[in-house]
Amino acid sequence: ARLRHEAHVAGAVAAGARQLLAHVEVSVVRAEAERVAAEAAKAERERELAAERNQGRDLKAELDKLTDSVHRGEVLGAEKRMRIEQLEAKALEELGVEPAGLIAEYGPDQLVPPSPPAEGETLPEDPADPRNQPKPYVRAEQEKRLKAAERAHQQLGKVNPLALEEFAALEERHKFLSEQLEDLKKTRADLLLVVKEVDERVEQVFTEAYRDTAEQFEGVFSRLFPGGEGRLILTDPENMLTTGVDVEARPPGKKVKRLSLLSGGERSLTAVALLVSIFKARPSPFYVMDEVEAALDDTNLQRLIRIMQELQESSQLIVITHQKRTMEVADALYGVSMQGDGVSKVISQRLR
Repeated sequence: ARLRHEAHVAGAVAAGARQLLAHVEVSVVRAEAERVAAEAAKAERERELAAERNQGRDLKAELDKLTDSVHRGEVLGAEKRMRIEQLEAKALEELGVEPAGLIAEYGPDQLVPPSPPAEGETLPEDPADPRNQPKPYVRAEQEKRLKAAERAHQQLGKVNPLALEEFAALEERHKFLSEQLEDLKKTRADLLLVVKEVDERVEQVFTEAYRDTAEQFEGVFSRLFPGGEGRLILTDPENMLTTGVDVEARPPGKKVKRLSLLSGGERSLTAVALLVSIFKARPSPFYVMDEVEAALDDTNLQRLIRIMQELQESSQLIVITHQKRTMEVADALYGVSMQGDGVSKVISQRLR
């Protein structure tokens, strides 16, 4: 009985659901039709709104154009009024004529008198000739005449009553500057001559000194490096004023000639050879040497000492050294010693 009752109730519910479904379907169809109609109406309203907006933009652009035109008209009107006021003030200041009188005498309704003859032009003798008769005012013709007159006025320039005095002053100034210029040219020529003489003298002295030094260098180098070869070479022999001097040194048993490839002692001894060559080529009363033999071994030091002994014959040598063998050949020794009280003291000792 309960199942039958529930089945009866379920059947009633199913029947009600079918009726409700039918009503819902009808409502859906009606709502779909109304939606389509609403969308069509919306599209139409949007088209109308777009058209109204386009028309509004066109009207706004037209309004902006009209506003700009009005503003330009106002600006032009103000400029014209200002120009008229300036012309009126200019007429009063320069000509002393009121604007009303100026228009009455020279207005566009007045005849224009004939223009004066141009350069080389001959006017007709008959007064009734059209060339001698006034003509009606034509703006284009008068503007042309005004431009021609302005060009002629500009070419004429301003009249300077002090032109003669200024010309005399400028002529005197030109004469003074011309004399100064001639003096400068003469001075320049003299300086160039002096420079040339100095260059010639410098070139002569340098050439002689180089030849003597190069000759001495070969002998001194062969004595310091027995069996080796050394010489001085000019980098630009054609121009003695700007040339450089290269030192070629080849110790015995080596094929290298560049100083950078030699040992420290060989470079030091080569530098000493160049220095001694300069001393021999251009002797001096005394020479000062500061530890020139510091990097030399005993054999090379003995060769250098023999060179120093030769220099002692004609010059005095002051040698700062720590080498005992160099001190042995000195005539006098000078040193600094510190006693027990901590005070430094200079000590001298004459050996010969």
